[in-house]
Amino acid sequence: MNILFLTMSRIVSLDGQGIYLDLFRKFVKEGHHVCIAAPAERRLKEDTNLKEFDGYSVLRIKVGNLQETNIIEKGISTVLLESQFLAAIKKYYKNIKFDAVIYSTPPITFSTVINYVKKRDNAKSYLLLKDIFPQNAVDLKMFSEKSIFYKFFRNKEKKLYLKSDYIGCMSQANVDYLTEHNPYIDKRKVHVSPNSFEVRETETSLRDDIRRKYNIPKDATVFIYGGNLGKPQDIPFIIECLKQNENKKDRFFVICGTGTDYHKIKAYFDERKTDNMLLLNGLPMDEYEEFVGTCDVGLIFLDHRFTIPNFPSRILSYMQKKMPVLACTDPNTDIGKVIVEGDFGWWCESNDVEKFTEFADLICKEDLSDKKENALRFLKENYTVDQSYDIIMNCLSGD
Repeated sequence: MNILFLTMSRIVSLDGQGIYLDLFRKFVKEGHHVCIAAPAERRLKEDTNLKEFDGYSVLRIKVGNLQETNIIEKGISTVLLESQFLAAIKKYYKNIKFDAVIYSTPPITFSTVINYVKKRDNAKSYLLLKDIFPQNAVDLKMFSEKSIFYKFFRNKEKKLYLKSDYIGCMSQANVDYLTEHNPYIDKRKVHVSPNSFEVRETETSLRDDIRRKYNIPKDATVFIYGGNLGKPQDIPFIIECLKQNENKKDRFFVICGTGTDYHKIKAYFDERKTDNMLLLNGLPMDEYEEFVGTCDVGLIFLDHRFTIPNFPSRILSYMQKKMPVLACTDPNTDIGKVIVEGDFGWWCESNDVEKFTEFADLICKEDLSDKKENALRFLKENYTVDQSYDIIMNCLSGD
């Protein structure tokens, strides 16, 4: 098949690891030709350009700033995306007949592009639902359901669902939420299509060297959070959890990432200067993966106000490194249920600092060997790209 993939991920090539890189590398491996349309934000000072690779191409489209910017610029840039992507696809992919168009959320403003490709090429459409917007913004009080912003984006969201022949959700809770709150959707086209990895088992021999480099005690249980530091993670809650665990010698906390609320957690670190915590303003991917391999427990944080069931993909990185997971989330996501039933971690609600500390106390005393093995086993059984590929192709190749 000729497949068009629309994404907001900053893809330059299919090298490296990530839920989209791994998945579409699998498509290429299976003999499909993949055309990727991805953004090149204005801050990069890069014009729209097309690069050809063996079995795929990457069309990087010049757009406004979408990440690590204020809500007004992000909103305007999001609205303009549709026309910018459509113009670029018409220009650069005019001679390719697509059999399928696959796209992920965010954003929800691709319906015109999808409709164009479907009509022009009689292509099938498949949505990888990774984000439920605008409800997530309402949950975080960014705007209300009565606002013009909500009404505008909600209309876009409905159009996207209707234009999608198939909708793959990250978990069963996502399926249930989507069908319950959008009764006009044909339930037969909605199914579970989870985040997945091309599993790479790696062992680091640099554990002692890395701990020494960052002044991490050799025998401490190291908890790491790696990823976005923004409103969805509820940084004030993370700070309260850290405060409860300051200067405890048997544990060490690493926060590694960037985001709109990074300054809040940096202010805490600058003020408290505790000796069992480390804040890193992001790391190059290779260095981060090496660093994660020296840690013991992965952390996941989601704001307690969420009514939508998020399922962060960073859990896959933890599991691949044989790391148990401590998740603090809202009660609506089923990620905690998955972790507990898979016996590779712990879950509490993200308004319960005492419970977080109770689990941290338990973890520092517990033999984590079984949970480490369970994490990798569960990843292999449920979240591989081979499984994701089969789920998607069963839809696209059917009548």
